Amino acid sequence: MSGKTSFDGFTPSRRTRPIGRRVVVVVFDGVVLGDLAIPCEVFGRARDRSGTPAYDVRVCAETRRVHAEHLTLEVPHRLTALRRADVVVVPGLDRLERRVPDATLRAIGAAAKRGVRVASICTGAFVLAATGALDGRAATTHWLAADELARRHPSVRVDPRVLYVDVGTVLTSAGAAAAFDLCLHLVRRDLGAEAAAETARACVMPLERAGGQAQFIAHPPAPREWPFAALLAWVEQHLTRDLSVCVLARRAAMSERNFSRRFRKELGTTPATWVARARVRRAQRLLETTDWSIDRVAAEAGFGSATVLRETFARLVGTSPRAHRRSFGAPA
Repeated sequence: MSGKTSFDGFTPSRRTRPIGRRVVVVVFDGVVLGDLAIPCEVFGRARDRSGTPAYDVRVCAETRRVHAEHLTLEVPHRLTALRRADVVVVPGLDRLERRVPDATLRAIGAAAKRGVRVASICTGAFVLAATGALDGRAATTHWLAADELARRHPSVRVDPRVLYVDVGTVLTSAGAAAAFDLCLHLVRRDLGAEAAAETARACVMPLERAGGQAQFIAHPPAPREWPFAALLAWVEQHLTRDLSVCVLARRAAMSERNFSRRFRKELGTTPATWVARARVRRAQRLLETTDWSIDRVAAEAGFGSATVLRETFARLVGTSPRAHRRSFGAPA
């Protein structure tokens, strides 16, 4: 493809040059094409406040050509590109029995030992685990492959329930669309919430799902026919109001019992838990984009007090509001 190609209204500019962060995606025979494409798309679309591309995205391999399921790829860079990487991304494999060349494993492992951030997508966790980078760490992969990852690498603490795991310089994600969540999470870590939101919009991807969200939702809603779509949109706009079950049931024109039963069937959770998560998302955005006190954030997000915010935040996010602000607050 030439540099003039435009997708969905996004046209790369020849006059802009990437700034310091270099993302290197490592490929090999049997690479999953979607896992390769998503980091190229997300990091390639990310912009800093001046509109300059925030990442220099490169694809590398041990050999000039690699074979995927549907096509053969000609790869522009060799493994030496990893020596100057700021982020290394390892896509998934089409078959778990496929062996990744030793030279590729050594290059990825060397980057991890240098403290470079390394991130795997889907079954790329098997590649990362083979380098030793996941030893003693929490990690995830596609839920169908989680048991096998745990069996092959018993030193890895495998969590099959979550979308992604971030343990600092080593990150792993579940399969398919979870790659978007992981890459947008990295953009938010680097550039802040606003840049991540703009990148998500460019990718036509909602910036809502946190890493701890379950991989599998038993009853995904149908956008036009889903009975609670309008109600939840209203809830998002009125988080500081009384949002008890009786209030929500009355607004949905249902009995409390029927409302609670149908809500759990459709969303896989209770109304109270959904409201708590919506309020936490609101608090996260305020922590990331304002310098408001924790008390004010709690009030604006609909929590009764800063104490309730802290307790709910710890339960649903696994950290404190102040720690979240330190990690994701917009750069000065």
